[in-house]
Amino acid sequence: MRWHFIIQKNEKWRAKNMASETKNKKKQKQELSCSECAQLNCYRQEGKFPDFCLTESIDDEKMEAVTNQYRGESLDARIARASAEVEGTYYGKLTRVEEIIAFANRIGAKKIGLATCIGLSEETKIFVKVLKINGMEPYAVLCKIGSVDKSDIGIGDELKIQKGSHEAMCNPILQAKLLNERKTDLNVVIGLCVGHDSLFMKYSDAPVTTLITKDRLLAHNPAAALYTSGFYYKRLFTEDRNL
Repeated sequence: MRWHFIIQKNEKWRAKNMASETKNKKKQKQELSCSECAQLNCYRQEGKFPDFCLTESIDDEKMEAVTNQYRGESLDARIARASAEVEGTYYGKLTRVEEIIAFANRIGAKKIGLATCIGLSEETKIFVKVLKINGMEPYAVLCKIGSVDKSDIGIGDELKIQKGSHEAMCNPILQAKLLNERKTDLNVVIGLCVGHDSLFMKYSDAPVTTLITKDRLLAHNPAAALYTSGFYYKRLFTEDRNL
């Protein structure tokens, strides 16, 4: 009887443990996203979708509703087709500068707003020349527009780059509003700070694309930190850095 009791107890423990493992697996499955995918079957459908695939979890009604946004002659539809056309026509043949021009041409954008970082004003001047050569009408607004001191919005002197001086804050909302007044067809971000670019995109009436993504350490190539994360930038994997 004693052995029978022990076996029953072990079986109950085993069943409880298996139920817990199943529950944990289901929880893990729910938390998985595209970053965990190794198949990438959504691209060409040459294999099978993983069990946690987001594509498989989308109901037909939602998929059809979103796909319909890319059909017809709405701005969303024209942008989607123009982007695909530039990719398909010039894949690996054009620089980002040239792709923006090709894209603008395909959506009929002539007035090009430039929301630029003051630290990239020289690059902006060059881009302006390129746009004009291609028959476009560029209009640039620097990030320091308005010259409002950082202290006016509660930023302490200790957080200024140059302490004890007038140091204008970045003003992406005003950049967007001024370009909205110009009724630009397409706005291009040139090196706005992390977060400031978010505000600009939020308040821009015109569609927004990016020419330069700011990275002060890596010559505006933030992907370089990921390329070298196995050696030079191992610190990316340091826990609890409290940045």
